Amino acid sequence: MKVRTFPRMVTILMILVLSALVQPAFSQAPKIVTETIMVQAKDPGILLHVRNKRPDAMTQFVPERIVLFVHGATYPSETGFDIPHGGYSWMDYVAQCGWDVYIMDLRGYGRSTRPPEMNKPASENPPIVNTDVAVRDVSAVVDHILARRGVSKINLVGWSWGTVIMGAYTAQNNAKVRHLVLYAPLWLLKDPPPISGGQGPLGAYRTVTKDAARQRGLRGIPKEKQEEISPSAWFDQWWTANQATDPEGAVQNPPVVRAPNGIIEDLGKYWMTGKPYYDPSQIMVPTLVILAEWDMDTPPYMAQEVFKKLNKAPTKRYVMIGEGTHGVAIEKNRWQLFREVQLFLEDR
Repeated sequence: MKVRTFPRMVTILMILVLSALVQPAFSQAPKIVTETIMVQAKDPGILLHVRNKRPDAMTQFVPERIVLFVHGATYPSETGFDIPHGGYSWMDYVAQCGWDVYIMDLRGYGRSTRPPEMNKPASENPPIVNTDVAVRDVSAVVDHILARRGVSKINLVGWSWGTVIMGAYTAQNNAKVRHLVLYAPLWLLKDPPPISGGQGPLGAYRTVTKDAARQRGLRGIPKEKQEEISPSAWFDQWWTANQATDPEGAVQNPPVVRAPNGIIEDLGKYWMTGKPYYDPSQIMVPTLVILAEWDMDTPPYMAQEVFKKLNKAPTKRYVMIGEGTHGVAIEKNRWQLFREVQLFLEDR
């Protein structure tokens, strides 16, 4: 009896130890406060949705522990950084590590002001919310956080198109940035982009259905691993959260998520014609370039090109996560992304 029981006990202990290594220990984590802020953009009539999470006991704020995230071309920051798969979101993780963490939605996305063009058929207006506008929106939110916390600089994290926005902002404002994270960076395209404005002239915005979002999210994952890497239940939770941020899109038939087409216009103007929007060599702060191996939206060659051009960054790191796609933050191996980024941000 003892001979049979002992290996089973060892196995159970090994499972418990491995589980502790895979996910952070939050059993004695601090209480987290969540706050919603509407920041006035640099243009009148535009309010930018910002979410803040931080430990309840935090009373002192320093640049080393403040970070702002911005989303990519299609979905808001809420569903990129604050979806609690497995019980905790990326935003939760950073806050539990003792940080003052912010996520923001650019105008036209999520819970920020939707420009009036989005209340009309897309074909009636040209593309809205290009990268110039996005950088101005980030600038407004950064200045708000600096004033709110009485600090001179903060950390920045951008995902996909957000890497262009944060990279361009940093190149123009190095003194306001402590560390920069470029997660799945966009660079010059060799193939047609995975997103487009559809057939015909480019309208003000585009729409995405649930099926289209699912198919795009599975690109690059071997078929036999799709449910393991990107569980259907997690995708459904993510899609429902996206719909909640776009009530007007949610009532269409079929339901859709709407996204401004400014980035699509910029793809044709810059990235598909060999003209980078910004110059990474003008970034003079420690920078992390990170992506997953199965990323087909911003393939590894893009990250490698950006990394090579960061020749004025005092330190730079390149990290690739195995078995993940462009959306690894909402997939099975998300904890690897969280930990690698946190390791870099914590580096003094």
